Amino acid sequence: MGQSGELAHRHLVPNFRTGPAIPITGKNDALVGYLWIAGAVVVVVAALLLLWQHRRRKSLLGPTLIGSIGAFLLVAGWLFAVDPGAPEHEAIKTGGLAGGSVVALYALWLNDRRRQVDDARHVLEGARQDLETARAEHDRSRVADERFARSVELLGHDAEQVRVGAMHALAGLARSRAEYTQTVLDVLCAYLRRPFRVDDGTTAGARGPDEREFEVRLTAQRLIADLLPRDDAPGAPRYDLDLTRAYLEYFDISHRQVNDLLLRAARLHQSNSFHHTTVHGGAWFTDARSPGRLYLHDMTFHDKGWFSRFTARGRTDLSRTRFLGPNKFAEATFTGFTTFEGTEFARPVDFRHVRFTGGVDLRLAGPPDALLTGAQVSVGHGNLLPDGWVVDPRGLVRN
Repeated sequence: MGQSGELAHRHLVPNFRTGPAIPITGKNDALVGYLWIAGAVVVVVAALLLLWQHRRRKSLLGPTLIGSIGAFLLVAGWLFAVDPGAPEHEAIKTGGLAGGSVVALYALWLNDRRRQVDDARHVLEGARQDLETARAEHDRSRVADERFARSVELLGHDAEQVRVGAMHALAGLARSRAEYTQTVLDVLCAYLRRPFRVDDGTTAGARGPDEREFEVRLTAQRLIADLLPRDDAPGAPRYDLDLTRAYLEYFDISHRQVNDLLLRAARLHQSNSFHHTTVHGGAWFTDARSPGRLYLHDMTFHDKGWFSRFTARGRTDLSRTRFLGPNKFAEATFTGFTTFEGTEFARPVDFRHVRFTGGVDLRLAGPPDALLTGAQVSVGHGNLLPDGWVVDPRGLVRN
């Protein structure tokens, strides 16, 4: 073959150092034709090594670099084989991009692993923090339980000052830990249900040997009032008061709100105040006795208001009170002056066999709807009745 024929089969390749194109011989063409096969082999070897290293949890940097070289050889060689006339620097550039992409993918994978490790660390730190918080809360609960048990135990101490201190400790526990409030109220109410001897002699304030115990009971009454939420506190927790058979004197929970109020067979001496109190649950004054003054005005009973067989010897004020649920005053006895002026009953008021022997004001709010079978008032007192109600000579009320 002549010189012209040899030039016809020669490819020109740019010389990156000097600039002029250099020839590639046919021998070089054969070598370039197998370059992509070598790259494919290197890629396969890199993939196998990658799997091996991954199973052994070793570094993947070596297989990545080998795979990058293999990708360079595979892409560049493939471009040489497919398009022999393409500029060599373009093939090298494309192969370099392929190899760099493998390294970039490895870098992205490392970054994602680092992010996963950071997330796992944050989760672990959060779990550790939650565990520490739970442990601290458990310790506080244990201390509170021990404090509660010790305070309840001291309520049986012989010394009055020790019992007063125990009550204040219980109240402090209820203020610091709201979950104890109902339990503390139950304990204080139970203390007021303990037997208590009262000297009803003619000497003012005479109580005999229980005078100091009376002071302790006054402390319990004040703490109960302090623990109850005010009536103007929206969304406040609602607590029950169980004062069944309790002895109460100067008990004052006015302007408070409670859930259930139980005063069955309670003794209400001297003066007791429940005015402006909101009772969200039921209220039971059944069989209770009130020898003294009783202030129940401006209250709101959302549920039952039960005063059956209630006995009041002193002045009883129920003016402007709202009974929004069922009520019952059947067989109640009011010896002192009693007023229901402006009292609202959402349901018919049950005055069956009730006795008002000390004068009564029954000017209810709105058109009265009442059950008056056997209801009786004293004809010797000035009684104020709704329009249409009459009293016969025996004192029986008719509507």
